[in-house]
Amino acid sequence: MQKPTIRGVVALMAVMAAFVAPQAHAEPYPSRPITIVVPFPAGSGTDRIARGLSEAIGTEWKGTPVIIENRPGASGIIAAQFAARAPADGYTLFMTTNTTQSANQYLFKKLPYDPAADFAPVAALAKGAMILAVPVTSPVKTYAELLAYAKTKVLTFGAGNSSSRVAGEQFKQMTGLNMTYVPYKGNPQAVTDLLGGQLDLMFPDMATALPLVQSGKLRALGYTGLTRSSSLPNTPTLNEEGLKGYELSYWVAVYAPKGTPADIVKRLNELLLKCVQTETMKAIYASSVLDVFTTTPEGLAQFQRAESAKWGAVIKAAGIVPE
Repeated sequence: MQKPTIRGVVALMAVMAAFVAPQAHAEPYPSRPITIVVPFPAGSGTDRIARGLSEAIGTEWKGTPVIIENRPGASGIIAAQFAARAPADGYTLFMTTNTTQSANQYLFKKLPYDPAADFAPVAALAKGAMILAVPVTSPVKTYAELLAYAKTKVLTFGAGNSSSRVAGEQFKQMTGLNMTYVPYKGNPQAVTDLLGGQLDLMFPDMATALPLVQSGKLRALGYTGLTRSSSLPNTPTLNEEGLKGYELSYWVAVYAPKGTPADIVKRLNELLLKCVQTETMKAIYASSVLDVFTTTPEGLAQFQRAESAKWGAVIKAAGIVPE
């Protein structure tokens, strides 16, 4: 029997590749479970959105299973690194916040991922803001009284996450007030000290602060969003109070690993924008005091660039030394 030549083997392999490749490409998307990686623990606000979306995606895409994979720790770095290295096939998504995509690059000397270069933006989903809060035992009852009070003593503000910290630092920079930052491992501990009067003020997120304000345990002096919150319609924005240009929000968005096909990214964007309008998601947004905030993939990339520049400027001006 004549042995096959090298040229013959190469030709045969080419024919086989030509037959197999179209078959692989023809595999419909999605045809297997989708995993959403979340950088925070189960029960967190971001996790609740992810679980609500998993239900909505299963409905929209005819029972496609969605697995929520929580990888908390290290300010989201663990999850971000994992998601960035996942196959770029549309079956691994990264639901994250401004922490990993805007703040971390200025808070850590070296990251094992690039917030922009390692991801394909899919869609922004939600935006929330914080309140300028003081204890009810504080002699300060208005924003104007706070400014006057600050002339009599050095104010203390606490924070246990990057959003609350940067909100306080931006406030300090724009007002010129003499304020001392008190670090906490998490916002719950900071809120406890605020309630007890150990802190003069804080910028907690609305989901945490709203029940405390409504129950009379905290006093809201201002809101960090550009427009008033429907949940606290009588609390003016800091911009309204005279701090022109002040705005700081935290946000939730979905990314895919870099290199994910553009047609899959487009389909995912359309899917997610439809999912956030479901009754389940509306209820989650309402309980978390979040606003629906959606973008195209290109819009998310542009928004992230602007947010990173803003957060970076505040962090650098505050003299925060990267860890």
